[in-house]
Amino acid sequence: MTPEQVREQIEKALPGATVEVRSEDNVHFEALVVTSQFAGLRTIARHQLVYRALGAAVGKEIHALSLDTPAPDEWARRGAG
Repeated sequence: MTPEQVREQIEKALPGATVEVRSEDNVHFEALVVTSQFAGLRTIARHQLVYRALGAAVGKEIHALSLDTPAPDEWARRGAG
């Protein structure tokens, strides 16, 4: 999978999310996903939403996925949003 394909799948499942995906080899990915849907959720629940968005690709086309999943207010506090 390409980073663009991963981004598109996440955006489709989490409408309105800001998504950035990087990969040097198209099997190991780093993704930043910022969405209001993460507000009030623990990190594990946020990651589960992203994994659910990617479905069966995780563990197959996506060998590894590193996630950063802030809610918009958390992202803004970092000075990044």
